[in-house]
Parts: sequence; structure tokens; C-alpha cells
Amino acid sequence: MAIYTTEITSDTLDSDNPIHQRLIKAYYLAQPYIAGDLLEIGCGTGRGIELMQSRCQHYVAIDKIVAVLEDLKTVYPLVEFKQINIPPMTELPDDSFDRVISFQVIEHIKDDLTYLREIKRVLKPGGFALITTPNIKFTLTRNPWHQREYQSSELQQLAEQVFSKVQIMGIAGDEKVMEYYHQNKLSVEKITRFDIFDLQHRLPANLLKIPYDILNRVNRLRLKKMDKQLVTDITYDNYVLVDEGSEGLDLFCILTK
Repeated sequence: MAIYTTEITSDTLDSDNPIHQRLIKAYYLAQPYIAGDLLEIGCGTGRGIELMQSRCQHYVAIDKIVAVLEDLKTVYPLVEFKQINIPPMTELPDDSFDRVISFQVIEHIKDDLTYLREIKRVLKPGGFALITTPNIKFTLTRNPWHQREYQSSELQQLAEQVFSKVQIMGIAGDEKVMEYYHQNKLSVEKITRFDIFDLQHRLPANLLKIPYDILNRVNRLRLKKMDKQLVTDITYDNYVLVDEGSEGLDLFCILTK
């Protein structure tokens, strides 16, 4: 089942390529950490399942979109898929997973503290979770699909309420990625200059989702038209892990139970 909203980034549309590569990078970074029983919270369209399933003994992937999960079951018969609208995750027992991954999910969760507590609950003692989320420092406009976005220090303080050890690094971009980011920033500014009443922050999120998606799609297509080679040539290798979370486009967090 293909989903082509800008919030659920396509892995087939050229205009989405820089964002897709940024998202898939998290799975490549996670590979060395994966072992034993793995839970993925918010698997979406299954962007990283192929990279993860050979690294673990048992793979459980959960999401709220039933139709997508049904399609994934036919592609990945060895993965156990569950439809759960989180949090909580009462269907999953305590102390049952060695690793949990949850990429670009926490920003969508209204009760983020319960989300983290549920991750801790299902982890085995000594297990750890890997999560990513956008770094608000690099956000160009309000995303009405997100409940909130975090600074590195904010997420650190939140996670330390739950986990015994919290390490926050960043997924940053090289010169090619940052050139795309710069072009994107200029393009977004051309659009938002017409928002003289700051409606993006004043209106309820539900009223903004459709116009946000339309304008975001138009903007990505414009960037592709301006410099197709830049948009299509970016790969996950153009994204790098940096020690300082605040310097990353995304925060990359290791949370130990």
C-alpha cells in the first residue's frame, strides 16, 4: 500500500529522496546494536524492516494503520505485525524485548512520558531502546502532524525521568545535505512570508494538515525542478552520526533500562 503524504515520506518519489535517505539512515546506524528479540514501534510502511530482520531472533513490528500492516505481512512473513494505537501497549508483556526501536514517532505522541515508560516496561532488564525525532533547532515551519518537537536538552530531561542511562547524539548532514537544507529553507521562507498573521501557529493543527501537506509537496517538487541532481544524488551516506545531539537534523537517542 503506497502512501504519498509528505509526513509519511515515500521511498519511490524522487522529490522525497533526501528525506527518505535521512530516515533510512537511522536503521543503518541501529544495525550494530540489534540483537535478540526486537520490537519496532511505529514501523509505518516498513522502511527499515529488511535491514533489521536479519539482525534479530524475533521481530515484532507495531503500527496503527491496519491496511499497511496487512500488506507488510505478505512481504515479511517472518515478522510478527500487530495493530496497536500507542500508548499504552497493554498487548505486550513486561520484560519481553532485548531491543526496541522507534524512529520519528515520539513527536506524534500526545503523552510522551507514558510512551517512554511503556518502552521501558517491555524492555528486558539491561535492554535498551533507540529512538529518533526531529531536532527543533532545524525545523523550518510548524508541522501540524507533530504534537511537539524537542531540543536535545529537553528530550534528555524527559528521558532521564524514565531510563537509568540516556545518551543523545545527532544525525547530521554533510555539505550536500546542508545545501539541500539551505535551498529548502529559502523556498519555505518564500511561502511563509505570506503568512502575515502567523496562522501556522495560531490555527488548530487539524485545520493545517491538508494545506501543510499540499504546500510541502509543492515545495519538494520545486526543489527537484531547481536542482534535480542534488535531490536525487543524496544517499544515506551523506548523513552522519555526531556526538552532539543539538548539531543533528535529527536526535538519535540510546535509552538503557
